[in-house]
Amino acid sequence: MERSKKRRWNKEDIRALRQHLGLTQAKLAEELGTRQQTISEWETGMYQPRGASATLLSMVAERSGFKYKAEEGNGKSN
Repeated sequence: MERSKKRRWNKEDIRALRQHLGLTQAKLAEELGTRQQTISEWETGMYQPRGASATLLSMVAERSGFKYKAEEGNGKSN
């Protein structure tokens, strides 16, 4: 099974996606099956989503028509 290119989400893109969806941090967390604190930590840049969380964000972004510029996985982190 070929791995698709991983996208790296930065704090600005995560906040922009959430606002595009019209969701609070708590509601986005509920939709993604995570904690509100996790969304907050992503949006402040404390942590970056990885693995299944990053993939799920990319799927949500594509399906919602959100235009984002998440960096390629080997790019520099902000």
